[in-house]
Amino acid sequence: MSRRGNGHDNAVAESFFQLLKRERVKRKACASRDVARADMFDCMEMFHNNRRRQSSNELLSPVEYERRHQERKGNV
Repeated sequence: MSRRGNGHDNAVAESFFQLLKRERVKRKACASRDVARADMFDCMEMFHNNRRRQSSNELLSPVEYERRHQERKGNV
């Protein structure tokens, strides 16, 4: 862990939320907080975690990467 004020320990979260704002928040205007919350849930759970390819995961979606990891783990 880094010392206080050093942003390396939360770089992953910072990157994710910056991407979320750029792709979703700044492109839409929502009528209410509930609509915005539902839209964020849809973005994170239905798209980002299931289909969006990640460069750190060999250009696979997180779900596909986990599935392949479990298959390799079962074969060992």
